[in-house]
Amino acid sequence: MRPIHPSADAVGTPIGAKLRSTRIAQGLTLAQVAESSGLSKGFLSRVERDETSPSVATLVQLCQVLSLPVGALFAEPEIQRVTRADAPNINLGGVGVTELLMSPRGEARVQLIRSALGPGAHGGHELYTVNCDVEVLHVVAGAVTVRFADRSVRLETGDALTFPGREPHTWHAEDDAPAEVCWVLVPAPWSGSS
Repeated sequence: MRPIHPSADAVGTPIGAKLRSTRIAQGLTLAQVAESSGLSKGFLSRVERDETSPSVATLVQLCQVLSLPVGALFAEPEIQRVTRADAPNINLGGVGVTELLMSPRGEARVQLIRSALGPGAHGGHELYTVNCDVEVLHVVAGAVTVRFADRSVRLETGDALTFPGREPHTWHAEDDAPAEVCWVLVPAPWSGSS
């Protein structure tokens, strides 16, 4: 019996977007990559739009210019979905709040917390800090006031506030209405894995 060889995928592997995003992340123009690689800007543009397939030697050359491992072009992206129904409840110390960890438990780069705040909910009467570089608070519904040592900032539906996580602060929802907020913490101060 003769082995049956798999046929090639007619669509091909889209690598152009990865090459383009890597180039842009490094602040390089097409002209700079063209000059360093000895390839034309037009050819590189077509490669980035997946309109042409470069040879293996050309891919290796481009990856060297971009300091990108060749295998990274073909690796499946790590995509993790957390549904609201499956998100674990957590307690970061707020009063009158239900918090869901919406980012994966082991994700260390960023943490997303969705909080349902009851009327009068608060983060405590004393100012606190979070062990992260940046906090972003986005008010999905209702109103929340964030208090710092020297001022208070009131946020309404649709507003967002960005500040250093190590800046002493606390927050409170309106006394007569619930609120829904999302916190983004970078990097994640707590992985949730333990």
